[in-house]
Amino acid sequence: MLFLGFGSGLPYYLVYSTLSAWLRQEGIVRSTIGMLAWVGLASSFQFLWAPFVDRVPLPLLKRLLGRRRSWMLVAQLGIIGCLVDLSLAHPAANLAQVVLGALFLAFFMATQDIAMNAWRIESAPDEEQGAMAAAYQIGYRVAIICSTAGALGLAQVAGWHTSYATMAALGLVGVITTLLVREPQPRAAAVGEQQEARVRDWLATKAHWPRFAQTAGAAFVGAVICPLTDFLGRFSVRIAALLLLLIGSYRLTDFTMGVMANPFYIDHGYSLGQIAAVVKFVGIALSMIGVVISGIVVARFGITRALILGSTMMILSNFGFAWLATTKGPTIIGLGFANGLDAMALALHGTALIAFLSALTSSRYTATQYALFSSLYALPGKLLEGTSGYVVDAIGYPHFFAYTASLSIPSLLLIYLLTRPAHRYALP
Repeated sequence: MLFLGFGSGLPYYLVYSTLSAWLRQEGIVRSTIGMLAWVGLASSFQFLWAPFVDRVPLPLLKRLLGRRRSWMLVAQLGIIGCLVDLSLAHPAANLAQVVLGALFLAFFMATQDIAMNAWRIESAPDEEQGAMAAAYQIGYRVAIICSTAGALGLAQVAGWHTSYATMAALGLVGVITTLLVREPQPRAAAVGEQQEARVRDWLATKAHWPRFAQTAGAAFVGAVICPLTDFLGRFSVRIAALLLLLIGSYRLTDFTMGVMANPFYIDHGYSLGQIAAVVKFVGIALSMIGVVISGIVVARFGITRALILGSTMMILSNFGFAWLATTKGPTIIGLGFANGLDAMALALHGTALIAFLSALTSSRYTATQYALFSSLYALPGKLLEGTSGYVVDAIGYPHFFAYTASLSIPSLLLIYLLTRPAHRYALP
């Protein structure tokens, strides 16, 4: 799981944060860089093909590797191919190639996550899932150091093309791991899921349909409808709506601010070496420590308090960036302070959200429901993220970071509503 986490985390910042630094150096305007973040909407709609990945075996590869590993391998090879394509691109001359490569990269990233989550859930019993998730997060953050600090440092020394080609080679870590691990055996719950009463009842009303239509319809009902009705059946309509709004609003600050971070550093006079050393290496190293602390916070104080503290720290960290934007020139101490606070905030923010989504997910529909929740928390933020360049152009960096800080207020209000006595069982 440690190495698979590395393979999952490697492409994420290469298609968002690191790519935005490359584009800004090539003279691409901020509004265009902001809109490029919309390629991430592909991963935001992963719930649409998650049931397909979850249930449909790949011809030939399924026999050689098994269903989970075959989908993981195809996604990983797709990621490597997209990174190679980006390494050959020239953004200033052919931006369309970059956009198309980033779009397909986001699709393969989402597909890998779907298959990898299913592999993780089926490969270890419930009591080992915490250790699996911790190993995954550590591997993920090591990959982020490589794809941010490593990629930026390589870009300064050898150029962006060599940097992205090297990242493509590092994608082989995930491929080798997928070939070495064992294919898990499906749990009894997954088999029993196909025997849902809803599916049987639905088939009984469609006895006059052709056999292939009944089979396809049963798969759709079991894979898509049942996970949705399971979630809605556990909460009232009001509480379910508030929970979904909370999921959709919790990471607005993170997404909206993230794509403009590297353009801000460059516009403020920082070199790629300074960004790599302070922002990426030190900041992400601190975030790994933050993950451990965040796990203790969640265990000691509960998910609800961790959610509140995570949003509060995100507000403070974005005001830290607003202050940094008012300084007259690049200051390493200020950069380190702002990014240290941001790294700790992101660690708690992300860990609290993962724990929250895991608590909401039914063990019978883990893959599909988790994909749905993951898509939901990313979609609103991605939509706002695409407008961030226009906002910076209109109001400047100091006011922009104050604006992104304010985007965490709705989630705090929703947590307050869900913790009122009438909803006391809504949050864990």
